[in-house]
Amino acid sequence: MEVSALADSGAVHLCIPEHLAIQLSLAELERRELVLADGRRRTVPYVGPVEVRFGNRRCFTGAMVLGNEVLLGAIPMKDMDLVLRPQLQSVDVNPDNPNIPLSVAKGLQQG
Repeated sequence: MEVSALADSGAVHLCIPEHLAIQLSLAELERRELVLADGRRRTVPYVGPVEVRFGNRRCFTGAMVLGNEVLLGAIPMKDMDLVLRPQLQSVDVNPDNPNIPLSVAKGLQQG
């Protein structure tokens, strides 16, 4: 299913509306408490897994069921190595790594 999403680096997770979770037959895995932008706390369903694709990138993640639009947070954006382009109000693949997403794994020893 193709949907538009609002990219928000201030959000952590993928958030999807309830009607989308129903259409995708996503099972509630657990409930999670989250803090909304206005500081209020709310407990919401956490569903998954969800495959997210953008350009030549993809990731698998869980999603909070919340709101009336898809919100792409920092975890899936980082996982796909996407960058925000505020001047264009858009998201794009990282131009430093156009062909394959780059991830960082610290503390691993070679050999």
